[in-house]
Amino acid sequence: MRVITSTSALSETCSRLAAADYVAVDTEFMREQTFWPDLCLIQLAGPGDEVIVDPLAPGIDLKPFYDLMADSRVVKVFHAARQDIEIVYSEAALIPTPVFDTQIAAMVCGFGESISYVNLVKKITGRDLDKSSRFTDWSRRPLTDKQLIYALGDVTHLRDIYTHLKSELETTDRASWLNEEMAELTAPATYESHPENAWQRLKMRVKNRKALAVLIELAAWRERMAQTQDVPRGRILRDEALYDIANQQPTTAEKLSELRTLSDGFARSQRAKEIVDAVQRGLERDPKTVPHLPHGQPMSAEATATMELLKVLLKASAARHRVAPRLIADSDDLERIASEAEPDVPALKGWRRQLFGEDALKLKRGELALTLSKGEVLALGLPGR
Repeated sequence: MRVITSTSALSETCSRLAAADYVAVDTEFMREQTFWPDLCLIQLAGPGDEVIVDPLAPGIDLKPFYDLMADSRVVKVFHAARQDIEIVYSEAALIPTPVFDTQIAAMVCGFGESISYVNLVKKITGRDLDKSSRFTDWSRRPLTDKQLIYALGDVTHLRDIYTHLKSELETTDRASWLNEEMAELTAPATYESHPENAWQRLKMRVKNRKALAVLIELAAWRERMAQTQDVPRGRILRDEALYDIANQQPTTAEKLSELRTLSDGFARSQRAKEIVDAVQRGLERDPKTVPHLPHGQPMSAEATATMELLKVLLKASAARHRVAPRLIADSDDLERIASEAEPDVPALKGWRRQLFGEDALKLKRGELALTLSKGEVLALGLPGR
């Protein structure tokens, strides 16, 4: 096991890996006490190479690693890539390309919903992994041999998984399906953090659009504070307090002090003034600029019945084609197909439309019926429709 602690060794290794068709990549990071993730370890494995890079080593420059991530000739293989890509993007302002995410590829190949790395290794290679070091504090030095062996295992088996899944995708002619998923995964917009959009990650526990307007302003304020101070969002203000303030809409520090979700004395702090200002901005917003509340209106009886049938059709389509149902459509997709005349959802585009979308629309129009045969749900076209 080789641990790289110098720029020269990293440069030599990355030059060697750049000559390969692919490189398996994993990262270990800490973000419990920060807003931005702190990169603590990088694991790399090529067809005949496997190393650990220590980003915390004194004087090391990670530019050779980032150059490798940007090299379009080398496929970057990750498992559940989003957080790894996020940290590369936050550290170097680049998206690794091209990318092969084995978790998504496994879903395309019928290994189930969001399969874990441990289970995928077991199913494809038959090996059992020791995950006892999973919750290591990766920022502490020195790391033990056991911790390093655990970390390296996250890429060594990834080579076999990649080879297996790549072959299966080519055999089943589904490589283009994965490419569609990778296009979204590697879009810079996926990783850009704009404070004005911070509300979208929250649960909509607000009463009306006026409360939503306040919540949007509060979430943006909290996001800017957390980014500037590099602390977790909850350290600035907990989600429960955001919802409480958005619904109660206090316009003075005195009214703010009446809320149970805030600590005693909070109303006298500088943050209290900034929160009251954010509330005021929300109340002054033009209602036309405030989005409609998601799921604000109950579904009609007809749409509810249609959605239940769509759920059955989805499971049947997924089983027949050996694809994880969630990869084809989620509950929001189904609700919109059932409720809207022309829904703009992923389930009605590309390969998803072929597998499920066309039948979903036919079912909604009454042109398709579902029946049970030998324990299997079948979709039948209705004559004359």
